[in-house]
Amino acid sequence: MHGISKTLNAMTLLERTNLLEKVADALEASADEAKGEGDARFVENSLSVMNTIRGMCCDLGSRDLEVAELLLEQGIMMVYQFSNRKPEEVALH
Repeated sequence: MHGISKTLNAMTLLERTNLLEKVADALEASADEAKGEGDARFVENSLSVMNTIRGMCCDLGSRDLEVAELLLEQGIMMVYQFSNRKPEEVALH
């Protein structure tokens, strides 16, 4: 884990798939936590990105790398923002 980071282009298909799955798992865990807090908007948004990422895992070729990169960035930022928000920022809907 402490090695040199690779770009998606430099990763093997298995490495790309594993990365996508880890981000999807993190989104799902965040969605479960947000559901417990009553944050329906975050739950829906994170599950949407998670499902899109998981849909790419099965058929990720080199032509899809730009899309995968954008989805990874979005998913990572969503998890990051969720984990760093203050409790009073939760909007109940």
